[in-house]
This record gives sequence, C-alpha cells and structure tokens, in this order.
Amino acid sequence: MTESSRDTIAANTRPLTGKTILMSGGSRGIGLAIALRAAADGANVAIMAKTAVAHASLEGTIHTAAAQIETAGGKALAIVGDVRNDEDVLGAVAQTVERFGGIDMVVNNASAIDLSKTDDVSMKKYDLMMDINVRGTFLLSKTALPHLRKSENGHILTLSPPLNLDPKWAGQHLAYTMAKYGMSMTTLGLAEELRESGIGVNSLWPATLIDTAAIRAMPGGDKLVKAARSAHIVADAAHAILSSPAATCSGNFFTDQAVLAAAGVTDLSGYSMGAPEDRLVPDIFL
Repeated sequence: MTESSRDTIAANTRPLTGKTILMSGGSRGIGLAIALRAAADGANVAIMAKTAVAHASLEGTIHTAAAQIETAGGKALAIVGDVRNDEDVLGAVAQTVERFGGIDMVVNNASAIDLSKTDDVSMKKYDLMMDINVRGTFLLSKTALPHLRKSENGHILTLSPPLNLDPKWAGQHLAYTMAKYGMSMTTLGLAEELRESGIGVNSLWPATLIDTAAIRAMPGGDKLVKAARSAHIVADAAHAILSSPAATCSGNFFTDQAVLAAAGVTDLSGYSMGAPEDRLVPDIFL
C-alpha cells in the first residue's frame, strides 16, 4: 500500500536505544540520514559499503559515516564489502552479530540507477542494477533472517517503490524499473512468508525528490534540488517504521509523508529545500 498501511504506524514510537541495525550502503545520502537518526537514539549501526576511500566526485566514505554515527550518539561498525558478493554479506552479518550480539533490523539501502532506455542501457549496467538492487536485497535479508527471528522487534526495511503497474514507468526506464520492482517484490513476498514470525517487512519510498548527490549531479540539478525535500524526511519516516511493533506493521509500501502523517506529523514544510509544498517535484513510480 502507498498512502495507508495494512497495519498502523505507532503514534508513540519506541526509541531505538540499544537496537542493532545492519544497513547496505549508508556512506552518504538517504542511507546515512537514516543511520544518523537511529544513532541519535543510541542505536548500534553496522554499515556495509564499498566506499572505503574518498571518491573523486562523491562526498563521504564508510569510515566518515561511522565517525558521524558515533558523534550522533550511536555505536558504529564500518564493514567494507559488496552486497553482490555472498562471502561479503555472510561476513557482514557475522561481524555485526559478533560486535553487537545480534541483529534487530536490516535496511536494504544499496541501489544502482541508470534511467536509460532499452536501446541505450548496457548489459553491464543492467547486470549491476539487478545484482545490487534485487539480488543484494534478497541476499542480505535472507542471510540475516536467523538473527531477526531472535529479535523482540525484528524489521526488514527496503528503500523501494510501490508496485505501480502503470506501464508508463516501465516504458520510461525498463531496466531500472525491473530492478527497483524486484526489490519491492522481495518486500511483498517476505512479508507474506514471514507473517507468523513477528518480523515486520516493509518498503519506503519518498513522495518527492530528495536532495542527494545523484540529483545534484543531474543536468539542471541545482534547480531540481530546490524542488526537493531533505533526506531527513525519509530518515524520520524510517525511524517511525523501525520503532513500531513489527508484528503489527508489515507488508506495506509506505511513502515518507504518509508514514509521518500516521505518526501525527502534519507540517512537512521544514523538510523543503526551498520550494513551497505545492511546487515540490513528485518522485517517480507514484
């Protein structure tokens, strides 16, 4: 569901103090914002990403992210690894459990994007999107399941859109749409498969453009970002989901603003990067 939940977001969410989150990606952008929001509660955050050294055109590494998490009040574990690699994922789960004693939440944040039409997209980029977005989400979720089952409030949260089958989305960027919808299919299937387990499985997607490095790097990005919201809105929505009772919050395709509305937040103007609410650019797939 997009604008409402199968089961409700808790109006008075519980803090994530002492909870352990394992996240794919998280060196920057939305993933880092989610990590820092959890850290403010005193959560343990393990981030698995490839960016061990500074990228020429992208700010932040897994190590700078870990330092920010610690500064924000959490405990951090930086794991250099590739979500496409089975051994890296197995190692990330093992390291997280060894360091923090278990895993309460998995956040599938890592994602590759290429909006090219079918004629133009390379099969190398197609494979990259399928391997990171779909296989990586499935693998990390699968590998963490034994530990999530031991948590008193286990969650899997995937940054992927609602399964909107309006053909315009596939027609605009077929390869990317298949990759993102593959992530969402993981949410759909795992939520049903794990219904009796008490593990909450949900997807979260921004209702508008979000200020990220990817948006800023696009042609006209400096103008686009003014019609976006900050990543803090996704982070606050993720926090509301992860701190809700998992057993009664599962199988949803949430938008950030719908989550916050359910949590009682009605004024979203503080998240805007400059444009008034009626001038914000909606995100794709909605």
